[in-house]
Amino acid sequence: MKFIRPLFATAVFCFGSVGITTQLIAQESNYLDEANKKADEINESARQTQQTINGITEQIDSKLQDYKTLLKEIEGLEVYNGQLSKQIANQEQEMVDLNDAIDEVSVIERQITPLMLNMIEGLGQFIELDVPFLEQERNDRLADLQAMMDKANVAPSEKFRRVMEAYQVEMDYGRTIEAYSGLHTISGQERDVDFLRIGRTALIYQTRDGSAQGVWNKQTRQWEELDSSYRTQITKGLRMAKKQLAPNLIMVPVASTD
Repeated sequence: MKFIRPLFATAVFCFGSVGITTQLIAQESNYLDEANKKADEINESARQTQQTINGITEQIDSKLQDYKTLLKEIEGLEVYNGQLSKQIANQEQEMVDLNDAIDEVSVIERQITPLMLNMIEGLGQFIELDVPFLEQERNDRLADLQAMMDKANVAPSEKFRRVMEAYQVEMDYGRTIEAYSGLHTISGQERDVDFLRIGRTALIYQTRDGSAQGVWNKQTRQWEELDSSYRTQITKGLRMAKKQLAPNLIMVPVASTD
């Protein structure tokens, strides 16, 4: 009996230790579960936080790229504005120059109008004293110039151009050969003739049938009849002027300049 009680007591004690250990293990398991739960919550929070950070980083990168793009655009606009400023300055200077030119044009216009009138008058005198070829055409051109000078809707520059053009036509007459048809009074009778103009050196006519021919005498300012010995040469000259015959040497009467 003495040995049984201690063993019983010991057994009771051992069972008590097992209960305490099991309780500690259960508590530790609860602590671990709570810790794991907290760790999962922390990890999830960290994941969400990282996602938020990634999103903010992407936004920052996007804004930074936009900022860099804007800087380049601003830099380009500054260069463009600088170029525009130079162009505007040049245009303003051109405006000043144009205004000065307009003022000068007004002065020139007042001076050139009398000049053109004098040129037209001089042209009329020249035609009157010149060899009498294409009289109707030349007088019509002169009349058109005189009428043009009274028109307000024609710019001074256009008036001057047409006056100079008329002078150029008259100059060209002096270095060309021409044949044209017209009417001419022979022995009091008006007849169809062919005129041959050789520059301003000679003006000759010949009837269509070749029966009569004549030449303008610059000294007497009259027509003079030519004998039939000139018929062939005049006919040849008319054909060359009409481009029906290749240019060649012809013998025609020329008034003396003495």
